Amino acid sequence: MTDATGADPALRPRGALARLMRRKMALFGLALIVLVVAGALAAPLIAPFAPDEQMFDGLTLEGAPLPPDGRFLFGTDLLGRDLFSRILYGAQTSLIIGVVANGLALLIGTLVGITAGYFRGWIGAALMRFTDLMMAFPALLLAICLAAIFQPSLWIVAMVIALVNWVQTARVIYTETTSLATRDFIAACRTLGAGTGRILFRHILPHLVPTIIVWGTLGISTTVLLEATLSFLGVGVQPPTPSWGNIIFENQTYFQSAPWLVFIPGAAIILLALAFNLVGDALRDVLDPTQRGRD
Repeated sequence: MTDATGADPALRPRGALARLMRRKMALFGLALIVLVVAGALAAPLIAPFAPDEQMFDGLTLEGAPLPPDGRFLFGTDLLGRDLFSRILYGAQTSLIIGVVANGLALLIGTLVGITAGYFRGWIGAALMRFTDLMMAFPALLLAICLAAIFQPSLWIVAMVIALVNWVQTARVIYTETTSLATRDFIAACRTLGAGTGRILFRHILPHLVPTIIVWGTLGISTTVLLEATLSFLGVGVQPPTPSWGNIIFENQTYFQSAPWLVFIPGAAIILLALAFNLVGDALRDVLDPTQRGRD
């Protein structure tokens, strides 16, 4: 059953939130996200040291990293820097790139998909063939090539990831827009003289919001993993700016003698990606009307 605007009451924010709160795995994912976000925002307050501070007593007499102890909670890295502080500041990098890059990818993908799905014809065909061409390239290889062309930095890496990740969103939005454009209420709007802009932004786009929310949430995990991969390969965020990927890259030679230097940032990457995937999967079920009654 729908209301006067054509929206399903079960998908209103209050009802969707109530259904989301009944899912334990979604709550676990939300708790992880809140923990990481809180740690990133409070990093200047709770980090015991500056992320790039090299301490003379941060290494053993032989010049090896120190293991975790009461002073260095996560130990130190190969330059005697506090790993706990670098992990906190690295969370800022991952979240900034995750939100910015994924937001740009959503914007590009939504604009391409909704334009191609509504106008169809040669416009839709051209946009979708370009999308198919972009999808034909391996995402990681394309990202490495783009990152190598530009001088890597925080914002350049975000732009590169956005240019790689928009294609999946465009495909999904195109499919849904094509279906919506043939519905009776859209035909009625055209008959009443509604312009293209009004139809797109007042009647089609609101129906795409649940899909955009789900893909936006799931896309952050993909973005975090891709940023970590680029940084690990040396074409992502550059030192001394801390990133979970470049922390692993810098300390990989100590994998056997100081495994915490690789395990801790690796676990942080996995947990953050898992958290957004859990929340995204739950949102997909909550916002999909075909899933109602299966809780």
